[in-house]
Amino acid sequence: MLLILAGFLAVLGTASDPVHAGRLLLVAACDAVLAVVALALPWDRGGPYTSAWLGLPAFAVLGLSTWSFGGVASGTGPFLVLLYAWAGLHFPRWILMAYAVPATLAYVVPLIVTHQPPLVLGSAFTLMPIAVVVALLIEAQARHLREDRERLARVEQWRSAMMSTLAHDVRSPLSTVRMVLEELKGQAPPQIARMLDAALRQTARITRLAEGLLDIQRIDSSGELKLDRQPHNARVLVHEMLTYVRDGGDVTVEVDEDLSIYVDKQRFEQIVVNLVTNAARYGRPPIVIRVFPEGQFDRLEVRDHGDGIPEALRSRLFTQFAVGGPDGVGLGLWIVRQLAAAHGGRAVAEACDPGVAMVVTFPRPVVI
Repeated sequence: MLLILAGFLAVLGTASDPVHAGRLLLVAACDAVLAVVALALPWDRGGPYTSAWLGLPAFAVLGLSTWSFGGVASGTGPFLVLLYAWAGLHFPRWILMAYAVPATLAYVVPLIVTHQPPLVLGSAFTLMPIAVVVALLIEAQARHLREDRERLARVEQWRSAMMSTLAHDVRSPLSTVRMVLEELKGQAPPQIARMLDAALRQTARITRLAEGLLDIQRIDSSGELKLDRQPHNARVLVHEMLTYVRDGGDVTVEVDEDLSIYVDKQRFEQIVVNLVTNAARYGRPPIVIRVFPEGQFDRLEVRDHGDGIPEALRSRLFTQFAVGGPDGVGLGLWIVRQLAAAHGGRAVAEACDPGVAMVVTFPRPVVI
């Protein structure tokens, strides 16, 4: 971009200095060729500092530009500093110091050739140290940022591995604990049965947390989820999903028998189960599930008839660990939003009277 800008300014310079128009057009052509080379060459195939070689012809073109303007360096001096700033962003200090010789020659030689007075030649002793210092400051800051980014990447890698391992490992013993508690409950007196019920609820809560952590890991590891989207009968799909909900309560399904929805079946299951479980836990029956076309989208709506969303929770409803009650883990709605976005839709909460409707949209396939 610097080279393109320099070439553009050289072309504009022909209007104010028609005597040197030929030279300026030559400078513009050199800038254009060098810019094309900079964009076209596969720099990433070489070493990490291969593109540093681009600085040498860039300095040469700057020198040619100073000569073209008759030894006036007021226009090329700032570009020399900008070129050094670019180098500071991408290269280590030893390259910046190595640039000092060709940069000084590119600045001073045109002044000598055009017979500039000693005072003008002496400006190099001011400009070059400034350019080098600016580049070194930028290099130091860029190096610190790269080191911080690498450190954070290592921390995130360990965090992800730990989260995934814990989430996987905790589910197996929890399944055993749950089976034992359920077996004991069937043989226990009422008072002990109530205590076992409380233990089972907490076991279920930990299980949901483990499953939620696994979903977070799947989403964070790639930045997006790969979906297997297929057309499904929406009514059949919703009824099948409801068989996985233990605490669904009084649920009514209002879906046209012939409606087809284009979704990833497994992810749609997660959305429905999360929304119905949420409605049963925090709202009041009846819970109404509707799926219907709305413009270019299919709209899934899960409504309860409770008190609605607490004001304190409204602004962070779809964020991680936004807990609405003592039995929640705060991951369900965040996962719903991520799955909706992966489909190309969105998840929102719409206030109703009474209750609230959780709405997820899914883009309909384009028919050509």
